[in-house]
Amino acid sequence: MDPQLGDDCDVSPAATVGHRHRDGASPPVVGDRATIRSGSIVYADVEIGDDFTTGHNVLVREDTRIGDDVVVGTDTVIDGTTTIGSHVSLQTGVYVPTETTIGSEVFVGPRAVLTNDPYPIRKDVELEGPTLEDHVSVGANATLLPGVTVGEGSFVAAGAVVTEDVPPETLAMGAPAEHRSLPEVLDGGNDIA
Repeated sequence: MDPQLGDDCDVSPAATVGHRHRDGASPPVVGDRATIRSGSIVYADVEIGDDFTTGHNVLVREDTRIGDDVVVGTDTVIDGTTTIGSHVSLQTGVYVPTETTIGSEVFVGPRAVLTNDPYPIRKDVELEGPTLEDHVSVGANATLLPGVTVGEGSFVAAGAVVTEDVPPETLAMGAPAEHRSLPEVLDGGNDIA
């Protein structure tokens, strides 16, 4: 399946852009100036904006919509049926499950794990990934449980386990995460552009 690539794209010959997951799938659409490195796989039925960059061995599954200027680090998995805004940085080894929404100007640190199933294989429930609103930062090795919303401008500390919604402009830290006032040094949102 031939992808629809914008101008000035650099796709490694060892990457797959347009992996067909079903008959009748639409070719992926990738904007201008993309860099897709070796070992990466972008499925069909994916739309990606301009200035997209991957590390090595990235997986972007079907029905994913990604904005402009998004960096997806090495060994990161975006499991599909996901929306990601613009100016987002997903660092090495991040896991993004299906039914997740990530806003714009969002940073997700190395090995952070987002989840979408509250009772893995024990109960048949509708999957619901987390929602990260605009200007959220998530530290390394944090875990976000299914269905939680991390409010605009919030900061999730490294190693935190987020079990409930985080209000806007709040610091979440610990396991389970406790909410605290956002320190002044962290105020003002992200500027990932």
